[in-house]
Amino acid sequence: MMTCVRIKVQTESNMADQKKILCVGLVCLDVISVVEEYPEEDTDTRCVSQRWQRGGNASNSCTVLSLLGAPCAFMGSLAAGPVADFIMADFLQRAIDVSAVAWQVKGQTPSACCVVCPSSGSRTVLLYDTDLPDVTAEDFSRIDLAQFKWIHWEGRNPGEQVKMILQVEKFNAQLPDHQRIGVSVEIEKTREPLYELFPYGDVVFVSKDVARQFGFDSAEAALKGLYPRVKKGAVLICAWAEKGADALGPDGLLLHSDAFPPETLVDTLGAGDTFNAGVLHTRCPTRADALAFGCRIAGRKCGFHGYDGIRDK
Repeated sequence: MMTCVRIKVQTESNMADQKKILCVGLVCLDVISVVEEYPEEDTDTRCVSQRWQRGGNASNSCTVLSLLGAPCAFMGSLAAGPVADFIMADFLQRAIDVSAVAWQVKGQTPSACCVVCPSSGSRTVLLYDTDLPDVTAEDFSRIDLAQFKWIHWEGRNPGEQVKMILQVEKFNAQLPDHQRIGVSVEIEKTREPLYELFPYGDVVFVSKDVARQFGFDSAEAALKGLYPRVKKGAVLICAWAEKGADALGPDGLLLHSDAFPPETLVDTLGAGDTFNAGVLHTRCPTRADALAFGCRIAGRKCGFHGYDGIRDK
């Protein structure tokens, strides 16, 4: 008697869908206090609530990608201890690949005290991350690039990050265009060394704060003024809080999406990281609907604490 064996053939498209988005940058412990009013200096104030949450730009973007159903991985530094145990457990609970985490023998896992005030829409962050080394190009060289379809860098140690991106460019040079790894960088902080990253992303996210430091008073002005800094063919994106977000690509057409605020503003912490993840999830940053998708899920995120509500909606 013959047994029929059904063999599932993996197409190139199926294999590409299984590849992951890697986010490189910070993970930290966020201790979040929600208050009715922002406290005055030298006063005692009761919180409405308080919680621990895994934070950090790249880490938060991984959370959102996972909730959107995208296979993803995180690369950043941790130091062994109870804080790292909490962080790793949360990564694993959300099915985020942590095999590329760089374990450091010196320093402490970063932590942040976050004060969230829904009545004003503010979120104030005090971050301590000064003694834990960031991941290096040497760390990056140990990972298997073939498992990724996109790699996103949160701007932190640009000298090392440029070396990492050059490794990806060398890897991509051996592949046809449709199999190459996409590269994006986020320039959020107003630190001069980070501006070295402008010419290294296929997609470059630039923050409102950076745009203002360059003297621009709108996303449109920032994109037009900063676009000469990016490489040929790149897309430059700037989100401007309640005014939405704009994008400019090689065709010279400016794309805009309005913001989509929630009915009730609850928690804006991580809204920018959510926007970035939304755009990366589409992997079509030159399309207006991709920009709108990022704005929509960032707006949704502002309507509840944390990130789990993204899945519910």
